[in-house]
Amino acid sequence: MPHPFSKKEKLKSRKLIAQLFEEGNGATKFPVKLLYLPLERVDNHQATFAVPKKNFKSAVDRNRIKRQLREAYRLQKEGLVMPSEIKYTLLFIYLGKKKPSYEQLENAVADLLKKMLK
Repeated sequence: MPHPFSKKEKLKSRKLIAQLFEEGNGATKFPVKLLYLPLERVDNHQATFAVPKKNFKSAVDRNRIKRQLREAYRLQKEGLVMPSEIKYTLLFIYLGKKKPSYEQLENAVADLLKKMLK
């Protein structure tokens, strides 16, 4: 794996996640929504992924979609490398009600990352 998704890159802080919902900017490319917040005090870009239990009752389905989102992000995150000190905290939320194909998620994540950087 040339582009690992290391432990330092995983967003786990409840405070940062709450701050993302309150102050973060958003972009949507169906079936994925991205909330992002530029921060200067973090070392790496940090990302987390969410699939609502309301739409997918089975944990197996939710976990599969989250794995696919993580993989799509892991392969696309090379575009986030910037010389500035600003790093982003990212939250990807799956909005669809049906199980997506991996290609659909990959295209959505790529488009959202491009939108965010503009």
